[in-house]
Formats: sequence, structure tokens, C-alpha cells
Amino acid sequence: MNHFKKSLLTVSLLLAATQTHAAGFQLNSQSASGMGRAFAGDAVIADNASVLSRNPAAMALFDRPTLSAGLTYVDIQVDVKDVNFAGGQIDLGGIEDAGSTKLIPNFYYVHPLNDKWAVGVAAFSNFGTGTDTSSLLNGASIAPYDLIGKTEVTTVTLNTSVSYRVNDMLSIGAGLDTIYGKGKLTRDAGNIPLVNVDADGMGFGGIVGATLELNPQHRFGLSYRFSPTVTVKGDINVINNQELPGLGTQQLAIDFNKLEVPLADIAQFAGYHQLTERFALHYTAQYTFWGHFDQITTKQGTATIASGDYAGVQAATDVTAPLKKYHWKNSWLFSLGGTYQLSDALALRAGYMFDNGVVDELSSLSIPDSDRHWYTVGASYQLSDAMTIDLGVAQVCGTEESLIEHSALVGDVNAKTQSKATYYSMQFNYRF
Repeated sequence: MNHFKKSLLTVSLLLAATQTHAAGFQLNSQSASGMGRAFAGDAVIADNASVLSRNPAAMALFDRPTLSAGLTYVDIQVDVKDVNFAGGQIDLGGIEDAGSTKLIPNFYYVHPLNDKWAVGVAAFSNFGTGTDTSSLLNGASIAPYDLIGKTEVTTVTLNTSVSYRVNDMLSIGAGLDTIYGKGKLTRDAGNIPLVNVDADGMGFGGIVGATLELNPQHRFGLSYRFSPTVTVKGDINVINNQELPGLGTQQLAIDFNKLEVPLADIAQFAGYHQLTERFALHYTAQYTFWGHFDQITTKQGTATIASGDYAGVQAATDVTAPLKKYHWKNSWLFSLGGTYQLSDALALRAGYMFDNGVVDELSSLSIPDSDRHWYTVGASYQLSDAMTIDLGVAQVCGTEESLIEHSALVGDVNAKTQSKATYYSMQFNYRF
């Protein structure tokens, strides 16, 4: 029980601190232009400054200082049904929508210094969501309380980058990522708080990239993002029962001060091809090394007896506990998109993306993950030589998954989950 609850806690804080790029976690919301084409070719197209979120080397394609700022509205829908345990004898039913809505801003600025060097800064989010499965309990006297509750997550990535044009064909770039995450989590058994978390953390990573221009109509981009180990700190409280020598079974309150969360690296390849005067084709293949994520350890915890004759007695100090293995797998993402220049002022976009799930052997009600299909459309309208407005809409459809997750309170819990989302994005671009 102690082991599982700390694992559940870690999963939630992982979400709060990570810049994840995989099915089940990802919010692709870096730009409205990218959303319209399912982010296909985004590491090399460089039609606005949002390319900073994918490939710093592409700044070499800019000849004027450029600013891009946008806002994305996301409606996340997580359906949970047929939640049952005790061999199906107890059925908690389901929830049609356990997800939430989010407003996610972004900002980018690229500044060419000369014909060789360019610098840029960016602020965007790679993840942010919330779920609430509390209504599954519905006054139940027996339930998997350790699996059901509220989770709220927000992340921000701040990036500074530089690029260098080696020659007419090759450009290289590098950037520093500062990743801030904040998460809240509650798991209650009636009036007893099993888990109560309000924590945030920061980590530093980086990205390197390159672009290869065969000519103005055909070019390729490659980038590799080095993800950090994020240190998460805050109010991290867990209640559980544990056998203590000479004292029997006691209810312990454990306060953890720190979690160290290793994140996955991300490799991305993109291509752009202007096939006709009006039509361009672009694509992306992305590989995320989630297979490196195996275990997280809690750090600097203090255990105190919470009730009874020994209430307030410190049971242990500097508690460090290894957590369960996740058995996640490396994942692929593929996208294909097209842009059609309808007129001098109006460009239309469309795209499709397949996003491969990361959960392998161990599924989870806490993380309803699956493969996802993205269907996107978008448009750009040129207000003047300097100003452009981008719009993008995406419908994300996840597959229904059946899972079995073990609860320390009631044993194995069966359920079916399905995640989907709708994105609406707007962006303003200005070339100085």
C-alpha cells in the first residue's frame, strides 16, 4: 500500500514537471500555423518565429526580426466507463468527461544579427491538463480511493537559442530550455486525505538542430532535445498504514520534500517541399526515448505516527523509497500536411498525425493512454507585408483501451478509458 501510493504520487508530479512529447500526455499547442498542418514540417518550414519550439537552426532562414504570439484553447475529454472490482461484483459505473479545458499562450522572437548569426527567445507549453474522477466514488463505502481523485497540471518551457549559417546549404543551432512545472493532486478516502500534493519544480535541458537546404523549394530539418531530470519540491503529504517494530500497525503521515524525475529525450526529422507555385507538402517523424524512463525515487521524507496513542512520534527520517517500474516504450509520431496558397493573402492548411502511445505492459486508470489520431485544418491571412494572422483547429481521437490496475485497497480494478481533445488556436506574426 505504501509503495503504490507513493508511485501514484510520483506519476502525478511527473506530469507536473515534464515537457512530455507522447500520446496520453502531449499538448501540441506551440503554434496555430503548426496546428493547421498537424505540425508536419515544423522543424524546417520557418514561416514564422514559432519554429523555435522545434529547431533552433531554422532561425538561419530569417532575414528580418520576427515576432509570433498566440493562444490555444484546448478541450480535453477523458471518458472512463465500466469501472469494477471484486471480480465484477462491484461496479462504480463511469464518467463521460473527466477532462478539463485549458488556455495555453505562446511567444517567440527571432532576431538575425547578420547573414551568419541569429538569436531567439521563446515561451511555450508542452503539457497541461487536468482530470477529475471523484464522481466515480458517489458515496461508495468500498472503493479504490487510491486511484480516484483530482489532478491538475501546468508546465512552461522558456527557451533561448542561437543559430549559425555554415554555408548556403547548411545551418546549425542550439538552445537552452528552462522547464517549470506545477501540479496539484488529491486522493481522499471519505474524510481521510490519502494523498495531498501541491508542488512545483524546475529543470534545465537543451536542444540542438540542423537544416539542409537543397534549394529554396526543398529543405530538411533535424533536431534533438535533451530532457533534464526535474527536481520537484513542495507540500507532498501521504497517509498510509505500516507495521512498525514493537508498535504494531500504525497510521503514518509521510511528508516528502523532493522527487527527482528523469525525462525522455526527443529526436525529430522534418521535410518541406514546394511542389508547385501554390502547393507545398511537408512531413515530420519524431521519436521519443520513453524507454529510458523506468523508475523514480522519493527523496528527503519524514514519517510521523498520525493517530492513536503514539500520535506525533517520529517514526523515520530522511525516507527514500524506490518506486514501481513503468515499462514504458519508446514512441513514434508521424505527421503529413499540406499548404495551398489560395491567393496572395490567404493560405490554407490541412494535416494528419499518428501519435503512438507510450504505455506498454502496465496500464493505468491514472494515465489513460492510447494511440491517437490528429485531424487538423488551418489558414493564414496576410494583413500586410509585415503582419499575418494564423488560425488552426485540431480534432484528436484516441482509441478505447481496456485496463487492469491494482489498488492497494480493493485489489485489481477493471476499466475502459478513451481520451480525445479539440484544439482551437490563433496566432499573430509580425516581421519588423
